[in-house]
Amino acid sequence: MSKKVYLRREDLGGYLPKAVRAEATMKLSSVYVNRQPLKGFDRADETKYMQGILDVDPSHLDWPKHSKQFWAELTIPVGFTGVELEIGKDESGMPLNIMDFIKYSFAIKHPHVALTKAEMDSDFSKRFYMQDTLRDDKVKNNQIKLKKDADKEFIKVSSNEENMKRILRLMSNVNPDRMTSEQIENSLYELKNNEPKKFLRIATDKNLELKAEIEHMVSAGVLRKIGNQIIFIDEVIGDTMSDAVVYLKDKKNSGTLTILRSKLKELSLV
Repeated sequence: MSKKVYLRREDLGGYLPKAVRAEATMKLSSVYVNRQPLKGFDRADETKYMQGILDVDPSHLDWPKHSKQFWAELTIPVGFTGVELEIGKDESGMPLNIMDFIKYSFAIKHPHVALTKAEMDSDFSKRFYMQDTLRDDKVKNNQIKLKKDADKEFIKVSSNEENMKRILRLMSNVNPDRMTSEQIENSLYELKNNEPKKFLRIATDKNLELKAEIEHMVSAGVLRKIGNQIIFIDEVIGDTMSDAVVYLKDKKNSGTLTILRSKLKELSLV
């Protein structure tokens, strides 16, 4: 089945005319890793896909020598429009275009190649990126689904102000007890838009109530937090929030939970 991707280069800056920059070609060339040229395949895949590409058979004693030379000399010129690579395979699992498949396998392992344009733009060491429109469409669709799920969950929790407060405590450093209902809803809505994945994870957490209560105790000074550890007086009740939840849900520690809640209540009355 055919599948095409595109190896693209960064946009060249500098003072050259735009037309000249557009016509310029950058070369993706070999790099050495542990004194060996970077290879697109391990030995098994190299034997599978490159038989007939090199001048000798995989069983020949000179196969490693020819392999090293091939990868050391492999260069992919990349112009303004990029390089189209056919990386699909036939029903037997063999590439439809073996040289394109070899170049693709080499490129995605290359330290100068990013998997997305965004990754390239954020990493100074990346000068090329692989554009996979099918993958990009899937990623975009997953992001849309995530935002839709977050919107649905927001509608559910917005009918319960206490739940909105709980989520707000766990997503930010603000004290929802000092906010109006409108401020709580507005703040949570913005957080949901900015971090839909985090919002969804917290809003659907079965231990939301207890986690928010622990966070409230920390902010009130009933509990202390050093790094990820949660401490009551001198006792570590959890190395993480999840550990603290397990500790306080344990019936044998119900006395400690009662004391903590009493102390929090006393502070709330002050």
